[in-house]
Amino acid sequence: MRSTSHLRATALTHGYADRRLFDGFDLVVDSTDRLGLIGENGAGKSTLLRLLAGAETPDAGTVSRPDGTALLWQEVRHPGSTTVAELLESALADVRAIEAELARAAGALDGSAAADDAYARALESAELADVWSADARVAETLAGLGVDGIPRETTLDEVSGGQRSRLALAALLISRPAALLLDEPTNHLDDAAVDYLRRTLASWPGPVVFASHDRAFLDEVATSLLDIDPARSGVTRYGGGYSAYLEAKAAERARWEQQFALEGKEVAALEVAIADLPRTFGVDRGPRDNDRMAYGVKGHTIQKQVSRRIRNAQGRLDDLVENRVGEPPPVLAFAGIPRGSHALDDDGAVLALSGAVEGRLDVDGLEIGASERMLVTGPNGAGKSTLLGVLAGRIALDRGELSRRRGLRVAILDQDVRFAEPRRSARSTFERAVGERRSDAVSLTDLGLLPAHALDQPVGELSIGQQRRLALALVIARPPHVFLLDEPTNHLSLALATELEDALGSYPGAVVVASHDRWLRRRWDGREVRLGAAR
Repeated sequence: MRSTSHLRATALTHGYADRRLFDGFDLVVDSTDRLGLIGENGAGKSTLLRLLAGAETPDAGTVSRPDGTALLWQEVRHPGSTTVAELLESALADVRAIEAELARAAGALDGSAAADDAYARALESAELADVWSADARVAETLAGLGVDGIPRETTLDEVSGGQRSRLALAALLISRPAALLLDEPTNHLDDAAVDYLRRTLASWPGPVVFASHDRAFLDEVATSLLDIDPARSGVTRYGGGYSAYLEAKAAERARWEQQFALEGKEVAALEVAIADLPRTFGVDRGPRDNDRMAYGVKGHTIQKQVSRRIRNAQGRLDDLVENRVGEPPPVLAFAGIPRGSHALDDDGAVLALSGAVEGRLDVDGLEIGASERMLVTGPNGAGKSTLLGVLAGRIALDRGELSRRRGLRVAILDQDVRFAEPRRSARSTFERAVGERRSDAVSLTDLGLLPAHALDQPVGELSIGQQRRLALALVIARPPHVFLLDEPTNHLSLALATELEDALGSYPGAVVVASHDRWLRRRWDGREVRLGAAR
């Protein structure tokens, strides 16, 4: 395939056994585009990136892409035994090959025209690849993403999950692909790293397509947004940033709710009319004694009119029922805390912490009230996840004490969700975790967090976002007294992230959130606890 300067999908059609994701849509992304992909979990954002990258073949249609198009996967695909040095050298493989060719061409100069031409071509390639700044680019990228302090002999198995993700992103940027395809690139990035990535993408010389749940990043980077919504309108491209998109979607939701309500009223009115028409015109009773002579002719005419009206009304009703817009999905809300516990009955702290985890956390005099709204911030490595782990009782203190009110129930929504039985279905996992009585009162289906096709899939086969939705459903169905959320908006759709934030405002217990999400942080109206510099 001839190389191109843009990404193009033509009549793209793709799906899986249980559903169609894309149905013949076209897409062009030129060298100045920074296209953000948004949509519900499982809508097809990651699939579209794989199709554009050539990592997956569409059912129909074609994709053309620049030579050297590269994809950043959500999950790091480099072997755990790879050292940082090996990862970086792999990213520079093309640059090193161009350097070697330039050295070979220079060594072969003998005054002949052929040698001069070969050297000129090698020099042009070296200039395009900017080979002389490659090592400086490595240092700048590692520093920009906050992983420059990791020794080069360290293996990927020896660093944290966040560091692995940042190293994978660094390697991709260092390789300088002609087109960038990024799946959740800001996950595990702190403010400084996000700002570095924002500046890098703004000046990237080729097309960029990225799927992201980072609403501030979408506002800052995207020149347009592609909303993937198979359930409603398929694929829709919006110009402008995320704020303009929110306004458009809010107006669409209002129109949707209004249309659903109006059609519901019309259905009810038609059903009443169909039932009442015979009674209204008296065709459901015989003639009165003094009207028997005229009843034959007049009654027959009235019956014909009533029958015609009933047929017309029934036809309209049938058409309306068949083509009526679906009901807008429910807005996220938490069930009440189950009765039988008095852990939140009075004022004062329900959790109190003074202690340390060696090399990871040192906290003195932290108290959490019964209706606390606490935001934990700080750079990567400052101990945010460790603090939540201590509060949840998962991580032991090396010194100090964690005291908790008697009967207190604490639950955590982890960054990386793991289910003990990955072959068990989502529905079965939910029912087993919350209990039969609670699952009858608050069913997984009614929560609307998972699409119908995912309810009976093994949890190990769900997408990362769907697994997180299931974990959230477990909390919503049986809310704890203290709800801990570690980067709650990671892997959640934009709409669900916003709904979750709104729902937390009326949560029936205490809420502690650790987050890098600048959109969430800018709108937080509770207490903020900032942990110290990275260790």
